[in-house]
Amino acid sequence: MDIARKIGILVFCAVPAIVGGGIVYAIFGSYTPVFIFETLLFFTAIGIISK
Repeated sequence: MDIARKIGILVFCAVPAIVGGGIVYAIFGSYTPVFIFETLLFFTAIGIISK
């Protein structure tokens, strides 16, 4: 996988991180679930680009 594709995947994961973080905060009203959501998304993105 070339570097451009890896950067594209990271950008693609940044949109759900921003929008999804806001949705998770709106549902739960706390930053703890947002932190958990962002951490899971981060590890998923790292897992995808490390292949």
